[in-house]
Amino acid sequence: MLVKEIESHRDVVTLRDGVRVLLRPMVPNDYDLLVEYYAHFGEEDMLYMRDNVKDPLVVKEWCDSLDYSKVLPLLALVKDRVVGSASLHFFRGPKRHVAEFRLFLAKDFRRRGLGMKMTRAIIDMARKQDVRIIIGEVIAEQTKVVRAFEQLGFRTQCVLEDYFMKPDGETCDVAFMTLHLHPHSEEF
Repeated sequence: MLVKEIESHRDVVTLRDGVRVLLRPMVPNDYDLLVEYYAHFGEEDMLYMRDNVKDPLVVKEWCDSLDYSKVLPLLALVKDRVVGSASLHFFRGPKRHVAEFRLFLAKDFRRRGLGMKMTRAIIDMARKQDVRIIIGEVIAEQTKVVRAFEQLGFRTQCVLEDYFMKPDGETCDVAFMTLHLHPHSEEF
């Protein structure tokens, strides 16, 4: 997929409760929307963030250095409000066929089907980028999330003990999951 194709990608999905959500790639002009989105993250949400997303300078760096060949971020919007974010992080060299998947939803949009729809959209985009394997790391005790990933074809390869450390030093086990994207050779 070329940059212009990525930037112009749009998908409207309808959640179980009838709410329509626009899925589209993040663009540099999304700075204000993202700052507003992350401003509502609570302490519990921040435990799982790799970066301090509440820092506007972190968000500015993401917007200013947007490079779809390294990271492909997908946003879920209801009107002008970001309600979810997903991303594919591409590897290089011998792992150039692999991408790491990350997903986060606003609290009021969890358990409404948005996570599944965003994951399906990311899988479709990964196929267009010639990704062969998508990897994801899920906190093992989040069994509903693990099951949802399994419903989409992900397999738990292993559970890594004490792999994730919260800011207070407490550790959690992580399910390391993969999805193999094989070409549909049976099609004609």
